[in-house]
Amino acid sequence: MSSITFDTHKFVRKLQEAGFDEKQAEGLTEAMRAAIDESELATRRDLKEMELRIDARFEALKGDMSLIKWMMGALIAIAVANFSKQFF
Repeated sequence: MSSITFDTHKFVRKLQEAGFDEKQAEGLTEAMRAAIDESELATRRDLKEMELRIDARFEALKGDMSLIKWMMGALIAIAVANFSKQFF
């Protein structure tokens, strides 16, 4: 998966503006960065790639289903012809 960008400097500044001292802000920022790095969050790009792969698989299945429909139609036609041969 793709990495998620995290502006640590901006985060530290916001924490300091909220009343944290520099050491607390940097410690919390480091903990947040580590948590984000260890997490396996999907980004929009990851989801788009997955959607494209799923779409490709569905297109392949549509082709297979079309072939199966034609084969079943042919088998039914042969069965009907064979059955009707008994009466004519």
